[in-house]
Amino acid sequence: MALLQQNEEFDADAYKEKVIGIASDMVMHDSGSHFHTTKAQLLYAPSGCMTVTTSGRQFVLPPFRMLWIPPNEVHRVNFRNIVSYRSIYFDADYAVEYMGSYLKVLHVNALLKEIIERVCFWEWLPPDSAQENLLSVFWDEISRAPEEKLELKMPEDRRVKKLIEEWTQRLSVPPMLKTLAKDTGAGEKTITRLFKKETGLSYQEWRQQWRLQRSIELLVEGNSIGEVSYILGFSSDSAFIDFFKKHTGSTPLQYLMKNA
Repeated sequence: MALLQQNEEFDADAYKEKVIGIASDMVMHDSGSHFHTTKAQLLYAPSGCMTVTTSGRQFVLPPFRMLWIPPNEVHRVNFRNIVSYRSIYFDADYAVEYMGSYLKVLHVNALLKEIIERVCFWEWLPPDSAQENLLSVFWDEISRAPEEKLELKMPEDRRVKKLIEEWTQRLSVPPMLKTLAKDTGAGEKTITRLFKKETGLSYQEWRQQWRLQRSIELLVEGNSIGEVSYILGFSSDSAFIDFFKKHTGSTPLQYLMKNA
C-alpha cells in the first residue's frame, strides 16, 4: 500500500510485485503524459471525477466508472477538484490474461468498489490465500462489468491540439466553428473536414460531446444544474436538461441517482 501526497512521484515499473495498490486524496492534479512498460493499470476514484487523455481519446471517469490501461499506453490524468484517487497496478503478463491489451472503461458496482478499496490498502507482499480468493472474485466481477462507451476521440492536427490544450488549461468551452476557424487560420469547411476525418464527428458534434463530458464532471463535483448550464453556455437550465437527456437517456439528476 502507498498513501501518496499531492505532488509525490510514484514509478510503478520500479516494483516487481504482481499487484500494487495506491491511494491518495488530491486536488488540481495533472499527471503529465506518461506510460508504464511492465504494468497494466486500473484507475478509479470513489469520489470526485477524473479526465484521462490517451494518445487519441479523452475519457471522463466519475465514481461509477473505471479505466483499464494496458502497458505502454500513453495517458494523462487531470482533475480540478478534490478526488479520492485509487490505482491498482498489475504485472503485465498476469493482467493481460484477464483483460486483454486494449483500453476500456467499465462500470463499477458496489462489490467492485469495495474490492478496489481493499486492494489499494493491503501490504505489497505476495498475496496470501485470502487475498488470492479476493482477486478471483475481482476478476469474475470485472468480466461481468458493462463496458461504457462515453469517450471523445481527439483530433491530431497540431493547430487544433494546441487550442484544445489551451481550452483545458483555462477550463473554457470550445468555441463555435466560426471562431475556431479564425483562431486556427483555416476555413470553416477545412475545419469541418478535418474533424470528420480525424474524429468521425463534425466539429459541432464533437463540441457537443465535449460539453457532455464536462457536464458530467461538473455535476459529480457538486455543481447545480443552473451552474453547469451557465458554465457550458446553454441558453437556459431546461435547454441543458434537454441536451443531457438526449445524449444519456436521463435527466442530470436521474443520471447521478441511478449511478450512485
